[in-house]
Amino acid sequence: MNKDTFDENWIQIRSQSTHWWSLMSEFDLKKVDKAENKLDKYATLLQVKYGYNRKQAKEEISGRLAELLSKQTETDGEIADKSSG
Repeated sequence: MNKDTFDENWIQIRSQSTHWWSLMSEFDLKKVDKAENKLDKYATLLQVKYGYNRKQAKEEISGRLAELLSKQTETDGEIADKSSG
């Protein structure tokens, strides 16, 4: 997981965050919106709210992002199939 990938997908991550982590609030997400390093701030919030260490927080974020991107790819593929068929 790198900062650029996180930043590129921040809107999608943000929209799923309260679903993924019930302790993550809109107030928390606004803090991330304003942060220069969104990935770092997001990981810190997971550490504070869930007691993860830094490695666990980043692994959780990576896993959720991979799942999100996988679903996006599937959806994009289905749309392409429908439009070509």
